[in-house]
Amino acid sequence: QVRVVESGGGSVQAGGSLRLSCAASGFTRSRYCMGWFRQVPGKQREGVASIDSDGRESYIGSVEGRFTISQEKTKTMAYLQMNSLKSEDTAMYYCAANPYGPSCSSVDFAVWGQGTRVTVSS
Repeated sequence: QVRVVESGGGSVQAGGSLRLSCAASGFTRSRYCMGWFRQVPGKQREGVASIDSDGRESYIGSVEGRFTISQEKTKTMAYLQMNSLKSEDTAMYYCAANPYGPSCSSVDFAVWGQGTRVTVSS
């Protein structure tokens, strides 16, 4: 079965950097989408970035220019490089996957990781 497991969260000062990793397994199709989401208690979960099997990337405006999503297909890994972190980036970050096709619409992410916490202090 398809699984994703994220890691790399922690505490960092504003302006610092952090790299999140997502290990994926169990994919049976060559076309997919990987995404990163974040959530703060009491607030709606939001998509942060996504990358599909063709390497197409998408970001929400608040992280554009600061965050970069990438993948290493041979290692079945996805990453989120977060630079110039701000206090408002503090959240639980989740890796998610649509293992069935390249759609990166939020409703198509069927597999979710357990989350890794990112805390940015000012």
